[in-house]
Amino acid sequence: MIAFRQLALQRGGTPLIENADLMLHDGYKVGIVGANGAGKSSLFRLVLGGLVPDRGEVELSGGMRIAHMAQEIVALDRGVTDYVLDGDHALRATEQALAAAQASGDAHREAELHGQLEALDGYSARARAEQLLVGLGFVQQDLDRPLADFSGGWRMRANLAQTLFMPSELLLLDEPTNHLDLDALLWLEQWLTRYPGTLMLISHDRDFLDAVCAHIVHFDQRQLTLYRGNYTAFERTRAERLVQRESERVKQEARRAEMEDFVRRFRAKATKAKQAQSRLKMLERMEDIAPLRAESQFQFRLPSADKTSHPLLALDQADIGYADSPLLSGVRLSLAPGQRIGLLGPNGAGKSTLIKALTGELELLNGKRVAGEHLALGYFAQHQVDALDMKATPHLHVQRMSPKASEQEIRNFLGGFGFRGDDAFGEVGSFSGGEKARLALALIAWQKPNLLLLDEPTNHLDLEMREALTEALAAFDGAVLIVSHDRHLLRASVDDFWCVADGRVELFDGDLDDYRAWLKARLERERRSSDETEASNSEAKSDRKATRKAAAELRDRLRPLKKERDRAEKKMTETQARLEQVETKLGDSDLYEASRKSDLTELLRQQGELKSQLEDYEQQWLDAEEALETLEAELLADS
Repeated sequence: MIAFRQLALQRGGTPLIENADLMLHDGYKVGIVGANGAGKSSLFRLVLGGLVPDRGEVELSGGMRIAHMAQEIVALDRGVTDYVLDGDHALRATEQALAAAQASGDAHREAELHGQLEALDGYSARARAEQLLVGLGFVQQDLDRPLADFSGGWRMRANLAQTLFMPSELLLLDEPTNHLDLDALLWLEQWLTRYPGTLMLISHDRDFLDAVCAHIVHFDQRQLTLYRGNYTAFERTRAERLVQRESERVKQEARRAEMEDFVRRFRAKATKAKQAQSRLKMLERMEDIAPLRAESQFQFRLPSADKTSHPLLALDQADIGYADSPLLSGVRLSLAPGQRIGLLGPNGAGKSTLIKALTGELELLNGKRVAGEHLALGYFAQHQVDALDMKATPHLHVQRMSPKASEQEIRNFLGGFGFRGDDAFGEVGSFSGGEKARLALALIAWQKPNLLLLDEPTNHLDLEMREALTEALAAFDGAVLIVSHDRHLLRASVDDFWCVADGRVELFDGDLDDYRAWLKARLERERRSSDETEASNSEAKSDRKATRKAAAELRDRLRPLKKERDRAEKKMTETQARLEQVETKLGDSDLYEASRKSDLTELLRQQGELKSQLEDYEQQWLDAEEALETLEAELLADS
C-alpha cells in the first residue's frame, strides 16, 4: 500500500500539491497524468525519499522494494548484459561473496551461498537479462558490447532493461516509451501487464496508458484525484465533470460546435475500408472530449501551401542505405496531395532511413528522387530539434524566417503552441525537451508545407500537446508521412500504412491490430528458424564426436585415456545422483522451520560440496576427452 496523507509540496516557492489525500493498494497499475510542471516527477521523488513534503506524509508498506530508472549511466565500460545484471544488487553481492568463499576454500560458506544464489534465481539471471534486452530491440550479437558503443537512445533502453530486471514490489517508470520504436513498445506493454507488483507510470502515450493502467491519478489544481479505469475512461469522466461547470459552458459549447463541424467535414472523406474507419472513430472521439480540449493551452492549425504538385514527391527504383550497402532496394513510391501514410516495420528495417532519402538529406545509392515543382517540404526529426539556435528565442526563430511579419502576428502564432507572453522571448537553451519539440513543430507550421515528413514527432510532448498535434494533422490539407510509436496519433492521422521490412517498402493491407498480429507471426518464424539452425548444428557436432570416438576405440594406445574418462563419467553419475537426493530433501517445506535450522545448514553444506565435486569430475572428464581427440588426430595424421 502507498498512502499520501494531507500532502503538501512546493518547489522553488511554487505550490505543486496542497492537502492531497491518496491511497494506492498493492497491485494497482496507475498512470500519473497532468500538465508539464504539475509535479508528476516530484511525486516519484517523494516516494523514493529524495524529497521531503512540506506537510503531511508518505507511507509505504514495510519492506517494499522499489525499482526506478537511474538518471545517468556512468558504467559505460560495462557490457550491456552485465549492466542489466547489476540492477539486482542482492544477486551481485551473493556472486561476489561466493567467489570469495571459493577462493578461500570455505566449503560451508560456499554451500550457504549456493543456496542463496538459487533462492535469488541466480542461475537463470543472465538468460533473463538477455531476454529483456532482446525484447527492447537489442540483437543477440550486441549483448556483450560495452555501453559506450551505443547511442544515447540505446543506452536509455539498457537503463530501462536494468530497471525491469530489478526485483521489486513497486515499479516507478517516468516516460519509459521515449526512444522506443513501436515493436519495443508493444513488447514493453505486454511485460508490464504481467508485472505482479504495483506500477506507477508517467507517460504521454494514451494507448500505452489504456493498455497497461487500470487507474489514473490526475494532477489538477494542486490536488491528486484518483480515477478508476484506463486513460480513455478518465478522459471521458473528466470531460463530463467539466461540462457541469457552468462558468465554462459557453466556451465548451463553442468548441464542441467547432469539433462537430470538423467531424462532419472529414466523415465524407473516410471512404477507405478498414484504416479509414479506424481514423473516423478517432475523429468522432474528439466530439466526446471537446470540453477537455477547450481548456487546453495548445490551439493551433497546420496551414498548407497555396500551390501543389501531383505527385509531390516520388522515388523510382531507389536503392537506399549507407556506404554502398543498400538497406532498401528497388523502392518505387509516390506521395500525392492529401495522401496520409504511416510507416510500419521492425526495428532497424529502414523507416527513418527512408524518410531521410525522401527529404534529400540522404543521397540515393541508385535510382531517382523526383520532387514536384511546387513541393513545400516540412521535415521533423530529433536532429531538427537539436539544430535549434540555443541562444535565440522562439520569437527570433520565426522572425528570421519572416522579417516582415509583425510582432503581434508572431506572438499570436506562437501562443497556439504554448509560447505565451514572456515565454515567446525565453532563451531556447533553457527549454525542456518538450518545449524544444513544440518550437520545432511551430517553425515547420509557419512555413506552410504541403508535405509533412514526421519521424517520431511526439517524443517529449505531453498528452495535451499530442492531442493538439493529432487534431492539427487530421485537419491538415497537405500530404503526411509519419513514423511514430504513438498509436493514437497514427489511428487519427493516417489512411494507409506502408510496411518497411526485408529490404522492401510495400503497402500494408490492414490496421494497427493487424500489424501486431503480423509482427507476432514474424517473430515466431524467426524463433523457429533459429531453433532449427541450432538443432542442425548440434546434430552435426554430435556426428563428428561419434566418429572420433569410434576411431579411438580401434587403437590400443587410446585405452588408458578411455578408462580415465570412463572413471570420471562414473563419478559424475554417482555424484549427480547424491546431489539430486540432497536437493530433493531441500524441497521439503518443513526443513525451513526454525527448529530444523541445523538440518538445513548441513544439507546446504552437502549441496555445495557435491556441486564442487561434480565440477571437478566434469573437468576430469573433459580433460580426458580432449586428450583422446588429440591422440586420435595424431593417429589419423600418421595413417
